[in-house]
Amino acid sequence: MDEIFEALADTNRRMIIEYLRSGEMSAGAIASKFSIAREGVSKHLRILLAAGLVSVKQEGRSRVYRLEPETFKELDRWMDPYRRFWEQRLDALATEIQRGKRSPASTAPQPTSNRPDIKGA
Repeated sequence: MDEIFEALADTNRRMIIEYLRSGEMSAGAIASKFSIAREGVSKHLRILLAAGLVSVKQEGRSRVYRLEPETFKELDRWMDPYRRFWEQRLDALATEIQRGKRSPASTAPQPTSNRPDIKGA
């Protein structure tokens, strides 16, 4: 799991994941979307491959990458208890907000002047 999180910690690698969401892409097509050197993109692809987030197949002279759904399912299973925790917290917040909207207008005291009353003037 650590290797997955380390791979996802980098912005460029997350961008590669986003590009691959739409389907398979060759290494060259992925590299063309970045302003960094092809060698840098290749390094990012190797890290994603080692983490199991992508797989690669050779098609002629091209290496074609695709997402590995099983690794994302594993990540999703790990995150599920945290997702439920935050959903419960957000549901509770929504309930409190709704209660606040239903309550009558605020009866908070009006601000008073800091000046002392002047008597006998």
